[in-house]
Amino acid sequence: MPKHNENGASAMQRRRFKDTLTFPDRMAKEAKRFRQEAESKRPGQERDDLLRKARQAETAAHIDQWVSSPGLKPPE
Repeated sequence: MPKHNENGASAMQRRRFKDTLTFPDRMAKEAKRFRQEAESKRPGQERDDLLRKARQAETAAHIDQWVSSPGLKPPE
């Protein structure tokens, strides 16, 4: 049986936080981090993987912007 605190709430509560950056901004930040890390690597699989992750993060940001655009209309 779960433990409860003095307010009657479960002691095992999930911590919530508010993102201060938008999703596209977070993805751009991640892409930049992956590219910087890739610059320090020698050519090879690890570097290729980091560059792939950077492109994926950039693509995710672009897709999010496209989906959120006011010009996008639902299918009829």
